[in-house]
Amino acid sequence: MKLTYIYIAILTLSVSTSCSDILDTAPTDAVVDTEIYKSTENIETVIEGTWRYLNDTYFTYANPGYTAFMRTSDAMGNDVAVTTKYGYRDAYTFNEMINSTAYRVRSLWTLLYKVIDNTNNVIHRVDAAEGSDADKELLKGQAKALRAFCYLNLASFYQFSYQKDKNALTVPIYTEPTTRETKGKPRASLEDIYHLVLNDLNDASTLLEDYERHNKYRIDNHVVQGLLARTYLNMGLWEEAAEAAENAKEGYDLMTGEAYGQGFNDVGNTEWIWGHVQTSEQNTASYTFHYLDVSSSGSYYFSYMADPYFKDLFDPNDIRYQLFEWDGEPGREGFLRYKKFKFKSNLIGDIVYMRSAEMWLIAAEGYARGGQTAKAIAALNTLRTARTAPLYSSASGDLIDEILIERRKELWGEGFALSDIIRTQRSVIRKAFLNNDGTPIQVEVTTPDGELKKVNGQGHRVVNFPDGKAFTANSRYYIFAIPDDEIRRNPNLNN
Repeated sequence: MKLTYIYIAILTLSVSTSCSDILDTAPTDAVVDTEIYKSTENIETVIEGTWRYLNDTYFTYANPGYTAFMRTSDAMGNDVAVTTKYGYRDAYTFNEMINSTAYRVRSLWTLLYKVIDNTNNVIHRVDAAEGSDADKELLKGQAKALRAFCYLNLASFYQFSYQKDKNALTVPIYTEPTTRETKGKPRASLEDIYHLVLNDLNDASTLLEDYERHNKYRIDNHVVQGLLARTYLNMGLWEEAAEAAENAKEGYDLMTGEAYGQGFNDVGNTEWIWGHVQTSEQNTASYTFHYLDVSSSGSYYFSYMADPYFKDLFDPNDIRYQLFEWDGEPGREGFLRYKKFKFKSNLIGDIVYMRSAEMWLIAAEGYARGGQTAKAIAALNTLRTARTAPLYSSASGDLIDEILIERRKELWGEGFALSDIIRTQRSVIRKAFLNNDGTPIQVEVTTPDGELKKVNGQGHRVVNFPDGKAFTANSRYYIFAIPDDEIRRNPNLNN
């Protein structure tokens, strides 16, 4: 059979050739397949092109590469009150990702499996290429880490938590290069997928042990350790998660308060362990800022507003609290801006994939769930100190709950909302911004003319599942559907 969504020839990659771009490569469709894998220099082009494909593939304006995964996850969580503007409104209502015929469902599936096939080609062909052993190890390490990243995403969004049922079936595993004649694989268990992810990441850690990168979009051992930390956290391997997180964040200092308000748009930020660089010539992924940026004049949709109750999680002395502002612009009056993300002056912005703050939180959660309370508190309070937030004490409440709330506060807009809900087997929590008697809560806004006035505050407009039932844990509405075309064309999917 022919696998429309699994088969990927590397020739399908389209790579821009701007001379000024840090990721500039020769187009991979400029040479035949046998030439692509002839040398390590050519295979480097495959790696670069695959990274470009993952990030800058244009499906629609609302699907700019991998950032569409992050935006979808946040839209389906607790703390982003998505407006009715173009973008992620159907994901926000839980009508889209359960629909196997939805375009975004097909797009995200295609994106990950094309990257997986390209990495499979590199892994299986690099040893026979011309070039040094050191170059081959570097390329194979990059490919294995990137393959693991894709399968970790598939495991995180296409089935319930590993800790709920590690034997649950999720998506097919492909570890060999595919052709048009490749037969479709059945769905694999979560345990099988996580086994592959761990093997790939541990191999990558060895292969990249001595690699010193010059740009943060490249995968080095810090990135690999961060991916291991995420993987162990999903699996409930608490000690291993904390240890990997400690390794990942080494050398990446928490940013200053001033830097926190500069827009989360620059890969040079001291906290960023991994990110995607954007330039004026190559900037597809930057389009995501049109949803996240609710304060720059050049932003277009202003759709990712904050739930007003999210603001209540912050202490007024917290540097993050200063980013909240009630919107007084016509058509947006009463929505709560959270001004974490801002375009650069030229309307582009680098994309954050991994920060040391996340690693501090993984370490804290790993220590807490593993019974090392003192270490957990120390890790949590290190982050809170950097954010000028009140420190945790035994009177603050349940430690794990506090850590999970801190994840929501710190990682807002970075793609962890839904995956954390699935991972922890918790429920989406939303409520309308209303008084006890059902009337709108009034808030004070400043109009463009400087007038202060009271308006109805705007929060969540969707507070139930599409069937009218209340949000609950482990709901089928949280799990991304396998595309209908894949179901029809892969008869082995459910074998």
